[in-house]
Amino acid sequence: MKSVPRYRTLYQLLRRHILEGIYREGDLLPSENELCRIYGMTRPTVRQALASLAADGLIRKHQGKGSIVHSLPREIGILSVSGTTSAVGERGLRTEIIARPEVIPWPEDFMFPLSGTEKETGCIYMERLRLLEGTPIFYDINYIANINLPRFTSRQFRDRSLFKILREHYGVEIKGGEQRIRAIPATAKISRLLRIKTGAPVLHLERKLETNVNGLYVYSSIYCNTEKYSIFGTF
Repeated sequence: MKSVPRYRTLYQLLRRHILEGIYREGDLLPSENELCRIYGMTRPTVRQALASLAADGLIRKHQGKGSIVHSLPREIGILSVSGTTSAVGERGLRTEIIARPEVIPWPEDFMFPLSGTEKETGCIYMERLRLLEGTPIFYDINYIANINLPRFTSRQFRDRSLFKILREHYGVEIKGGEQRIRAIPATAKISRLLRIKTGAPVLHLERKLETNVNGLYVYSSIYCNTEKYSIFGTF
């Protein structure tokens, strides 16, 4: 896997700090000299990170003042392997469980090819609704290979990060993956959950996420309401 450029690392860090409210609208970011000292980076690297923040509309650069936080972006990092919770921080993100996790056989005609081991062990299935500031943003259906995840179905998932539970309780880290994205009309169920009109366009993501555990993959079918928030991320 390719390493992340240093400027990108600083960009993502400062971006997360802004989203989490560490720096609020109108606040000054640390100066270029301070950022160089804090993170051990060169001035060109710091300037490239700040330029990326400015291009996103997150900051404005004022001569003699520095970099001022401009406005919070209305977008969500569903495309990031770090997950939605990490991307949006504490901005009122809630998770409702539509279908509690249970072990079931894999659906026929599954969206991705499955290994023999996956077919033999079945999958952990659950449905969730993710809301941001009271607005339903994602309806996701998750399929996790049922490989050495003891008592997974008995854990509490409401208002909790799936990736964090996998990491903290099972040592499972998301490493990367592949996905397909297309626009589809909302079905009656999707429109009810996302509070949009039936037939309204939604983004449908089909994802296969690789983990650090051999043979263990996390699959998701995600329906995204982008009327209020756009989506972004590195993958």
